[in-house]
Amino acid sequence: MSGLRLMAVHAHPDDESSKGAATTAKYAAEGNEVLVVTLTGGEAGSILNPAMDTPGVLERIHEIRREEMAAAAAALGVRQTWLGFVDSGLPEGDPPPPLPEGSFALVPLEEATEALVRVVREFRPHVMTTYDETGGYPHPDHIRCYEVSVAAFEAAGDPARFPGAGEPWTPLKLYYNHGFSLRRLERFAEEYDRLGEPFPLQEWLDRSRKYAVERGDVMSRVTTQIECSEYFPQRDGALLAHATQIDPNGAFFAIPLDLQKRVWPTEEFELAQTRVKTALPEHDLFAGIGDEHR
Repeated sequence: MSGLRLMAVHAHPDDESSKGAATTAKYAAEGNEVLVVTLTGGEAGSILNPAMDTPGVLERIHEIRREEMAAAAAALGVRQTWLGFVDSGLPEGDPPPPLPEGSFALVPLEEATEALVRVVREFRPHVMTTYDETGGYPHPDHIRCYEVSVAAFEAAGDPARFPGAGEPWTPLKLYYNHGFSLRRLERFAEEYDRLGEPFPLQEWLDRSRKYAVERGDVMSRVTTQIECSEYFPQRDGALLAHATQIDPNGAFFAIPLDLQKRVWPTEEFELAQTRVKTALPEHDLFAGIGDEHR
């Protein structure tokens, strides 16, 4: 073991497999301790894989999501724990309906922060990863995940905050995941054009271009790229473990692995806060963390 610890904080089961998954698999395989913290049970998730839309599945969705999460964690080689909050669901409509009473996005920030601080103080991570202020997309649980993660990063080392939540521990670095960039899709599209083949994610690319006009490409925020192509198969295995959520014929698997490894072999992060000195750009989430911090 290297003595270094990485905590990846996610809103729902399956998020850990679609955002930074190969990176967590890489660090775990290299002897670091890696813990995925799943804030909600994903109970409100729809069945997105037609093959799983069978009688009885929806009635057992809470239990099934936990089984899927265990299989995904095993595929990545990481530990995983639940924070125990209830999935808020993604409200749809104009205006959108109110969130369910008691759901994660409505839980007081201090209550959710204390719960995460307790896990931080127990696991004692050197590095934490989460989402940026947009949540990656506007799901209320993703935005709340950002808020809770940032609050816990700031509070965990303060003995005056949540004194009943364990011995204080100060994480050293906080990163935001930035996996779905326009530049990455355009690189794949260019490669398909070079090969004279139609790009299977053209619709996704078109949507990303419209989004980038409004908000810019997330690559402009990236500070840290992790070469992790060796672990793309583990990432895909973890995705497939979430069988109710991930269609094996869907977009995540449209581009062959060998092409992915050759054209874009990295995963992207933004260094949001650091308590150690480091030089940008980075190629290691633990950059700047020395023996004195272990």
